[in-house]
Amino acid sequence: MAIFVDEKSKVLIQGITGREGIARTRLMKDYGTNVLAGVTPGRGGQDVYGVPVYDAVEEAVENVGPIDASVIFVPAAAVKNAALEALAAGVKLLVIVPDRVPIYDVLDIAAAAKDAGARFVGPNTLGLLSPGKAVLGMIGGRAERAREWFQPGPVGVSSRSGGMTSAVAYYLSRAGLGLSTIVHVGGDSIVGSSHPEVMELFERDPETKAVAMFGEIGTTQEERVADLIEHKKFTKPLVAFIGGKAAKSGTRFSHAGAIVDGNRGSYESKVRRLREVGVHVVEAVADIPGRVAGLLAGKK
Repeated sequence: MAIFVDEKSKVLIQGITGREGIARTRLMKDYGTNVLAGVTPGRGGQDVYGVPVYDAVEEAVENVGPIDASVIFVPAAAVKNAALEALAAGVKLLVIVPDRVPIYDVLDIAAAAKDAGARFVGPNTLGLLSPGKAVLGMIGGRAERAREWFQPGPVGVSSRSGGMTSAVAYYLSRAGLGLSTIVHVGGDSIVGSSHPEVMELFERDPETKAVAMFGEIGTTQEERVADLIEHKKFTKPLVAFIGGKAAKSGTRFSHAGAIVDGNRGSYESKVRRLREVGVHVVEAVADIPGRVAGLLAGKK
């Protein structure tokens, strides 16, 4: 198994005829992702690397059947309408790649997703990848490299940093530790599936035996993961690294979701809270594979 997506997931791409949509459609198909349709209003009847293009999500569903996941590559100002259209057509997972999506639009998407019993990853995400099964978004680049870098196995990865998502996963694979699913939760202050939601999915996934988490200053995502552990809602071994150790209050660190406000979201508060509940917090990203390997081998 995996979380969010596997080889059977039926995938739609919104904004498929744009430059990014075209390029990522090819990469996703080359990896083996089951891309059934694309949507760009006014471009119906075209195809992109053999994927039929429709004018609307509902039209796509009428022609190819129910869709499990949509990857959204439209401009930020058009994200809300694209997301709501997909949700209305019964799509249960959205991967929202663009950044700079207006915060009130994200809140509207979150409310609609909750009402529809759906989930979304992002915005401002590279997406997710289940090794050997499927990729949604931009993780891994070319299919051959993604297959080489990310091997299947028992370790889940959840990261707030786009670049470090691939780096952490690569280091784990190079150490002989395969991966169940790699998730970039997104870099904005409000995202659909944050670290806690991802941890709950990993908890329920029998394939995932341990998790590596790349956290950052700003927001309370990592503290809320600690709350899950305290209440026995996440019980698997967890190794974490928190970026932004040198940041001071009020500092923005790399992107919109990383801003320290007083003690909330600070490096110290995250590390202290995680260690209180038994999380193995490492001082360097390079230490993650060794600590994960030790935990999987039963070592403390």
